[in-house]
Amino acid sequence: MSLRTYEVDLFENSRGRLEAIAYRLLGSAGDAEDAVQDAYLRWHAADREQIETPEAWLTKVLTNLCLNQLTSARARRETYVGQWLPEPVLAGDRMLGPADTAEQRESVSIAMLTLMERLSPNERVVYVLREAFGYPHREIAEILDLTEANCQQIYRRAKQHVTTDRSRTQVDAATAAKVVEGFLAAALSGDTESLIRLLADDAVSVADGGAHVRARRSPVVGALKIARYLRGVFRTTEAKRARVGGSATLHAAVVNGGPAALVEVGERILGVVCLDATPDGVEAIHILVNPDKLERITRQWAASGPHRPLAQMW
Repeated sequence: MSLRTYEVDLFENSRGRLEAIAYRLLGSAGDAEDAVQDAYLRWHAADREQIETPEAWLTKVLTNLCLNQLTSARARRETYVGQWLPEPVLAGDRMLGPADTAEQRESVSIAMLTLMERLSPNERVVYVLREAFGYPHREIAEILDLTEANCQQIYRRAKQHVTTDRSRTQVDAATAAKVVEGFLAAALSGDTESLIRLLADDAVSVADGGAHVRARRSPVVGALKIARYLRGVFRTTEAKRARVGGSATLHAAVVNGGPAALVEVGERILGVVCLDATPDGVEAIHILVNPDKLERITRQWAASGPHRPLAQMW
């Protein structure tokens, strides 16, 4: 049965919410788009006259599609080369969804999306729907075919796994630029002490190059070790310039709600350095250089230009 105009409109009006849910569940904008498109195909094939509450039906279909992907993704993570990090997206991307509350903003940060990898598929669904979208436990239980009491128990367990006691700095473009400018000034200076002063004592740095780009395959822990590591990352050499195909310009941006430095060569984003800023300093640095995860942000950045670089390297 072909879709009538109002049925197409009903789905399209739900698309942004569905993509935001799927992105939080999967940590990948590309996978989220695919899941939503699969939900659309199921909407097209369904007996829509029998669907009393389309929003609830679509959410349940999408959630089940994401649960299937999460189960297979856990197996893929075991063979992933190096550290896995979520796909970054720029401010304004509808994948980020609602950002009215601290919980909604936190649920899409690179740090939180990485932490949520610790959760089982059911825990992740319950946590995302409850924390980021405010679904009551009764509705989540119906989506997952669980009892309400079981849903509440899963939520408490999930929250214990991902709760941190540090409040992160919420940023706009101006604040992000200030944070990133200070970070880049220290990183490019070659002065280890300058970097240490910006970092929390127990800071962690994680890099994701996938199978395509050489990146450190284990986390770097502690301000001193990270400062020494970053001093090498940002050191200019002819070999680096040759490897990336020219000099790189560095820009400040808001990525997943936090400050980030973008590394641009030509018209390509070759790296995203996300800074998890807290009142105690930068708590975590997430470095994404896997080109498979940078295609979307490259398109977004080009479409929103031109941009004034903060610095140049290599």
